[in-house]
Amino acid sequence: MASLSGLASALESYRGRDRLIRVLGYCCQLVGGVLVEQCPARSEVGTRLLVVSTQLSHCRTILRLFDDLAMFVYTKQYGLGAQEEDAFVRWVSVLGNLADQLYYPCEHVAWAADTRVLHVDSSRWWTLSTALWALSLLLGVASASSSLRLWCRRSLWVLLKLRQRLRSPTAPFTSPLARGKRRAIEVQMQSEMLSLLSNLADLANAVHWLPRGVLWAGRFPLWLVGLMGTVSSLLNIYQAVRAGGQAEAATSDTA
Repeated sequence: MASLSGLASALESYRGRDRLIRVLGYCCQLVGGVLVEQCPARSEVGTRLLVVSTQLSHCRTILRLFDDLAMFVYTKQYGLGAQEEDAFVRWVSVLGNLADQLYYPCEHVAWAADTRVLHVDSSRWWTLSTALWALSLLLGVASASSSLRLWCRRSLWVLLKLRQRLRSPTAPFTSPLARGKRRAIEVQMQSEMLSLLSNLADLANAVHWLPRGVLWAGRFPLWLVGLMGTVSSLLNIYQAVRAGGQAEAATSDTA
């Protein structure tokens, strides 16, 4: 009963509902793609599931018409990231916020073109919005190293710094307070790893939706797109649930 109440509570929020719509849409695409390509006898069911997936995706696109203000407020609050300890993370995050802020109006124009509200080429705007999404994902997990010309994932960078802190001889973590600090670092490491995996799955799909000729663009079968999206969506839901549980635990501890 508690889990049912928690689900109902989550669905009352926009983010909670969006997560559910996202995972359902990608699950329908995963199952539908498998049925269409691997089970000809069930291809009609697969086709219907793909239609449901498309409609759920359209639903999320329409709901994102109202995300600009929330993104602007977040970008304004973050500013230049003065609260970040690491300059590398700070500037990558600033660029990521800029890409996210530009993504929304580009997607809105593409949607308006598809619905004949604007008389422009929607494919160009869809490509631009997808490129901005891919850039945002890449900036979220990567940085350029000018000396080695290698891309380092932002989350991997944070993981390495946290691992160095865990292995530091000056941090034995023997006292209860130190053990609590160690646990907090381990939780943060797990969160960064999950974010890394989620962003990589989304990045794989984002590249697939770019124009052909860009890496593996256009080469994914439907079921693989659904699989990548399902993995990313489930990881996001797991992180949200875990974050809610940790917030409740913290509240009970201070009560």
